[in-house]
Amino acid sequence: MTITCFIRYEIDPFGKAAFEQYARAWGQAIPRCGADLIGYYAPHEGSATTAYAAYNIESLAAYEAYRARLAADPAGKANYEFARREKFILKEDRVFLKLVSGPHGPQQVFRTDVTVKEGIEA
Repeated sequence: MTITCFIRYEIDPFGKAAFEQYARAWGQAIPRCGADLIGYYAPHEGSATTAYAAYNIESLAAYEAYRARLAADPAGKANYEFARREKFILKEDRVFLKLVSGPHGPQQVFRTDVTVKEGIEA
């Protein structure tokens, strides 16, 4: 059973650029160390202090092995040090969830090339 790790970050509102750099570095290290990275999400509109990350991992046991590999990875070590030194992460919370709504139906495709002229669809 695959589980998804969701991480909620509270970041310094002036540290958004540093968080984005941090996220890009994990974009290489996390997959290399064994997790399926969904992505990192930085503030865009609304809160300037809330960011998220999500990745899939096979189990909690696989998570423990992955964390050990990540801590030993040169890019992982450098990124942990970058975050510690720059102090842009104020708080970090993790939760592990499992998908229970699947399987999902196919996505509907809608036309987006519709033009309207004088109230009449062309």
